[in-house]
Amino acid sequence: MIAYSDDLRPQLLTVWEQSVLATHDFLKPADFTAIRDLVRTIDFSQFQIFCTMDECTLTGFVGVQGRKVEMLFIDPNYFRRGLGRKLMNHVMTELDADQVDVNEQNTMAVLFYQSLGFAVYERADRDDQGHEYPLLRMKRK
Repeated sequence: MIAYSDDLRPQLLTVWEQSVLATHDFLKPADFTAIRDLVRTIDFSQFQIFCTMDECTLTGFVGVQGRKVEMLFIDPNYFRRGLGRKLMNHVMTELDADQVDVNEQNTMAVLFYQSLGFAVYERADRDDQGHEYPLLRMKRK
């Protein structure tokens, strides 16, 4: 695991896109495009980001701001290998990360966070961009 640096940005954006395409099948194509365009403008230096690597290839990443996990994405070619758990264990231990928002329709992610001790404390009918994708706000018990 390594800390993010700007030279990893192209790979990080690719992992984000491939992961979202594999896990967010509920997104309307126009909404995916709008979100992708927004993600491409993010200054990732505002987050503490840790990446998993397979030699020189970025395979997953987690980004935290304060104690909230703002992003966790894994390359679909590396799904089910424990990378998400490894990244989450790192930020829960080192940064005391204890909050995350999850799309309600992303049931695999909801179950994943529940397996790490997170529980829903609030539901929002819309995501942070105002789209009709309900969010579950979760906190670690």
